[in-house]
Amino acid sequence: MRFRPCIDLHQGKVKQIVGGTLRDDSEPSTNFVSAHPPAYYARLYRDDGLEGGHVIMLGPGNEEAATEALGAAPGWLQVGGGINADNAPLWLERGASGVIVTSYVFREGRVDLERLRQLVTAVGRERLILDLSCRKRDGRYWIVTDRWQRFTEAAVNRDTLAWLAEYCAEFLVHAVDVEGLRQGIDEELVEILA
Repeated sequence: MRFRPCIDLHQGKVKQIVGGTLRDDSEPSTNFVSAHPPAYYARLYRDDGLEGGHVIMLGPGNEEAATEALGAAPGWLQVGGGINADNAPLWLERGASGVIVTSYVFREGRVDLERLRQLVTAVGRERLILDLSCRKRDGRYWIVTDRWQRFTEAAVNRDTLAWLAEYCAEFLVHAVDVEGLRQGIDEELVEILA
């Protein structure tokens, strides 16, 4: 098992947001707002040898802060939030080791295979990470998009994982229903992923 650090950016600041409270119409609940800039954490993770971390832009207005973090530790962190086939190469130029994508690939609740292929062409399979963060509904886990507000028609199961693995280097999965609640992991979801 590897520990993967994260820098969540909201309104240009490093925050830990309680999963599911990030909405278009209200301020999210937070567990932590840092006094340190994102570059501080990028250097800390690099200096401590914590590989595979990421910077996530939660909503608009975080591009400058994300660029700062990537510049502090080039090639060390992945980046996600608002990534598409047009801007993904730019984020790699800014120092991201890979790009994390959800909403661009899942359009109107379904996998947009054309967009997924465009991303693979733009950055290569080896630098593409698909965010399959999910929520439980009707006894199953479903991939959610648009800041975890919209359910897709894609269930998290063996078939979905096997199919999408053909297009990316790895998956990023948050159990949205327990994210940020400080109550441990979603063991049922971990069993599915294992």
